[in-house]
Amino acid sequence: MSKYNVERVPHYIGGKFVEGTSGKLFQNMNPATNETLNEVAEGEAEDIHLAVQAARQAFDEGPWRTMGVAKRLEYIVRIADLIEANAEELSYLESLDTGLPISQTKKQAARAAENFRFYAEMVKSRMVGEAYQVDSSFINYTIHKPVGVAGLITPWNAPFMLATWKVAPALATGNTCVLKPAEWSPLTANKLAQIVHEAGLPPGVFNVVHGFGETAGAALVAHPDVQLISFTGETKTGSEIIKNGADTLKRCSMELGGKSPAIVFADADLERALDAVVWGIYSFNGERCTANSRLFVQEKIYDQFVDALKERVANIIVGDPMDPATEVGPLIHRKHWEHVTSYIALAQAEGAEVISGIVPAECSTGNYIAPTLLLNCTNRMRVVQEEIFGPVLAVIPFKEETEVLQMANDVKYGLAAYVWTNDMKRGHRLAQGIESGMVWINSQNVRDLRIPFGGAKASGIGREGGHYSFEFYTETQVIHVAIGEHPIPQFGKKKEERTGIVAK
Repeated sequence: MSKYNVERVPHYIGGKFVEGTSGKLFQNMNPATNETLNEVAEGEAEDIHLAVQAARQAFDEGPWRTMGVAKRLEYIVRIADLIEANAEELSYLESLDTGLPISQTKKQAARAAENFRFYAEMVKSRMVGEAYQVDSSFINYTIHKPVGVAGLITPWNAPFMLATWKVAPALATGNTCVLKPAEWSPLTANKLAQIVHEAGLPPGVFNVVHGFGETAGAALVAHPDVQLISFTGETKTGSEIIKNGADTLKRCSMELGGKSPAIVFADADLERALDAVVWGIYSFNGERCTANSRLFVQEKIYDQFVDALKERVANIIVGDPMDPATEVGPLIHRKHWEHVTSYIALAQAEGAEVISGIVPAECSTGNYIAPTLLLNCTNRMRVVQEEIFGPVLAVIPFKEETEVLQMANDVKYGLAAYVWTNDMKRGHRLAQGIESGMVWINSQNVRDLRIPFGGAKASGIGREGGHYSFEFYTETQVIHVAIGEHPIPQFGKKKEERTGIVAK
């Protein structure tokens, strides 16, 4: 047993680690063995209410909102320092909890720390207003103010990094927050609470309530004292959140599902494209919203590229997520394993050729699915249209640019896309024609914190990242200042008393 194992995960409310009001617990399972890892406090509406009350009081009466920016950002940087100091534990807990290979989770702590440092810098340098002068009569200017209590609902894939992606801008801009992490991955959210506690943030500024989406998540969305809901997860749940938050006019940011295309033309650097495609779908166990789960290959190179894909898939190392050599580990939960395997069975029923790697015998008790290729696909198959969210790649041939653009857009999602060609005019044309929030040309999914992140169509609403997060996490207020004399309508004055100017 590791020194980092956790027996019980409590809530973190008002600066204290507390059990749930109902006393209920739920089991957190090890995806590599399907044995119980630990027990977790099951939050319900009352726990959410207590957390929101704590966050509301910290915002309305505490020092966080009124604290000097430099002082507040000292806390943000301190959190980043503590994340880096606990990087080994965080990577271990993330792999233990999710099944992600530890060679990949080791990078997540650094990225999470970077989120906090980045927003500390962004608030100092980019959270600025504008001024509009009207002759010598007025100056109008804008300021950014924190909105209030942010409800942050995070997913189970890369849970620590994606939680900090929301927590960092929410706190740096002066909001308080309640985090509801995914019930399948509570360990690093609990560790983040410990880090925030050690950083000494005022009580109630940051709160964590564990539990299920139907109870804790729904209560957070419906609570009238929560002004913001930032959600990352599946499209159906995002739609329900928007509906349930409508009565209280919540501001919502939705980063939802994806079925992102990778398009490889015959003139592309095929070795680099192969590297990127394989990494893009099979890293993170395929549980990545921006995964290139649809691959379109030009007919001239289709056989050559597919043969290379088959060889790569056969050589991907499936195994224990704690083994540094492992490239694909178990899926997060048995229910999700059933979801993905049902789509592989559907692919066979729809007429696709299914080619899978091998799951080692010693992994038989876990939620393992070998990297899988679906060949002989058409764009209308359900396995091509619907999000599978696992290590499954559907491959489709195409002839020309206009045809592949139509197929790339013929899906309800629009999160990301990848184009591989050495014809830059074509690359730009295609990128601008694809209906997605983000497109990479001749590149894998590389991250730049300055860019807006988000999707089109059923892949989301709004943009976060860079200074674009300020549009969500702050209220832009306009202040009008009269600096000279100007006429004001003088209703109710006698004619002889009217001056037509403002009194000095």
